Amino acid sequence: MKKIGVILSCAAFVCCACPANAARGDFDFDRWNALMESVRNMAVAKNISGPTIDATLKNPVFIPRIVYNDKNQSEFKLTLDEYLRRTVNAERVRAGRNMAKKYPTLLGKTHAKYGVPRHVILAFWGMESNYGSVKKAYRLKDAFFTLMYDGRREKFFTEQLLALMKITDKNGTDINDVYGSWAGAMGHFQFIPTTLSQYGADGNGDGKIDIINNVSDAMFSAGNYLNKLGWDDTQPIARRVLIPSDFDDALTGGDKKYTIAQWAKMGVLNADGLPLTAMNETVGLVAGSEDNATNLVSSPDNDVEMTTMRVAYLTYPNFYRIKRWNNSNWYAIAIHELSEKLK
Repeated sequence: MKKIGVILSCAAFVCCACPANAARGDFDFDRWNALMESVRNMAVAKNISGPTIDATLKNPVFIPRIVYNDKNQSEFKLTLDEYLRRTVNAERVRAGRNMAKKYPTLLGKTHAKYGVPRHVILAFWGMESNYGSVKKAYRLKDAFFTLMYDGRREKFFTEQLLALMKITDKNGTDINDVYGSWAGAMGHFQFIPTTLSQYGADGNGDGKIDIINNVSDAMFSAGNYLNKLGWDDTQPIARRVLIPSDFDDALTGGDKKYTIAQWAKMGVLNADGLPLTAMNETVGLVAGSEDNATNLVSSPDNDVEMTTMRVAYLTYPNFYRIKRWNNSNWYAIAIHELSEKLK
């Protein structure tokens, strides 16, 4: 297949669709054009309108930075304490409380309709877009074309682009006006297009679902998604506890589940250092690293004894529902901690 150096002028290749921001080095214009033609054919098969197809295929941009981000997601590792300091900080809590005062009726309606408490909705909103303040970085169609071209998850991102085309077609909006993250998430709660297609909800009754500009639609969509994931308003997300510093790390990833009584026998204590109340409820356990160690002082037989403990969390079914939104223990714990501060 012919390779064309993208540092050359696009004007020399008038027969090719040229991405306006291609990376230096070899860029496969044949592959780029083949992707565009494939999208056209699939869109036609899905009955997407001609104007939407034409708008999608008009000057898509290849963005090297997006490829870099996609290939380097695992470079930045944070301990649980570091992650919580970044995500559950005083500024975010303060902003969340302000949003609770600004949208009491809408939060109440979301809770009544979908069974998701207002402090939980606020926590997701804060984590996903800092209550809508996160800047819109990229045109989503450019992000999807770039990631499709890169090829690591071509099928997935093609599905996202086609879903976005159907959404904008239905809403009568221009796909070129839709911006979001480099990975293709958009709006107040950072939905990808297929999630929006499945769980989007009209919060203001105008017949459209706009999770980018309409807080009502965004909040109802988040509530609907969590409801469909099985959110249980009667259960907590997690519960802070203490574990011995030498506790078996193989048990602290959240995937091993035992009754609270069994965890108690393994040495898990309440956050205040007192024994757990023996219960038959089955839960998981998630712990951070040694950097959140604490000293627990007790006085057995009138002798002072100091034991080094670690902070951990018993994790309930709602915790694992959060992980279906974002498959990260740290994220789910941050939702728990932020929601508790926003009660």
